[in-house]
Amino acid sequence: MDLKQLTGFVQVAELGSFTRAAAVLRVAQPALSRQVRALEEEMRQTLFERNGRGVTLTPAGTRLLAHGRGILQQVQRAVQDLEELRGVATGVLSIGLPPSLSRTLTAPLVEAFRARFPRAGVSVVEGLTHYMLEWLVQGRIDGALVYNATPSSSVALVPVLEERLHLISARPPGRHAAPRPVTLAELATRELVIPSRPHALRMRVETALAEAGLTPRVALEIESVGAMLALVQRHPLHAVLAASALDADTPLQARPILLAPRRPLTTTLSLATSAQRPRGPLLEQATALLVQLAQQTQEPQEMDRS
Repeated sequence: MDLKQLTGFVQVAELGSFTRAAAVLRVAQPALSRQVRALEEEMRQTLFERNGRGVTLTPAGTRLLAHGRGILQQVQRAVQDLEELRGVATGVLSIGLPPSLSRTLTAPLVEAFRARFPRAGVSVVEGLTHYMLEWLVQGRIDGALVYNATPSSSVALVPVLEERLHLISARPPGRHAAPRPVTLAELATRELVIPSRPHALRMRVETALAEAGLTPRVALEIESVGAMLALVQRHPLHAVLAASALDADTPLQARPILLAPRRPLTTTLSLATSAQRPRGPLLEQATALLVQLAQQTQEPQEMDRS
């Protein structure tokens, strides 16, 4: 297996077509077909099912695609690491953000990154904590902000901030006073739209209620923050999120949840990076920028809505 074969295979798999992949790679289609065929012979597996509309991955092809993406990303990082020895911040970093933060943090992050690292690029992906931790180990992303992650030998975690969790509900008409806090007993009576297990938010809510001898009333299990807010707005449902998930002009209200008087329910936001790969200067500087923006973006919004 060589990198040219692997690059061709990944491109065909992602585009579902030899013709489109050949155009993107700027090679002749017959040459690309020979590369993939040679890879199939070397692997002793059929990687694609060919049909009149293009190609689809076989089970063996699906497995190789996951490995191939990681290998190509590792090669790209090796080149980037050598460039950094010359003092040049080049390459592309892939940063993972949870859905609740990506809505408010992606644009400021991209703008600040481009201003500070004009010769480098950044890719932002959205995902749940347990998926992003897997992507870090696989080498698919370079860093991520994650909630309530468990330390391990393969992932390095640095706490960034404690985010207060709120009960998100429809705003009563004509009411402008500051929303009162919500107790755990009251939270347990509300019909919730909440992510499924093992989402970090779901586990945090269930753990807090269980310690008080209570269980949540789960009406719907939804992973998308946007969909959760839309359902809360249209139906007599409630969500548990950080207040930063709300836009300034939202018709919803955020009421802080208390574990005890003056003790809010919080979730820990941490910066996660690989503990098994070297951290170059670009990653060090970019993650410091990410932490700074996360702290600046979240804290004022929480103060405004509490």
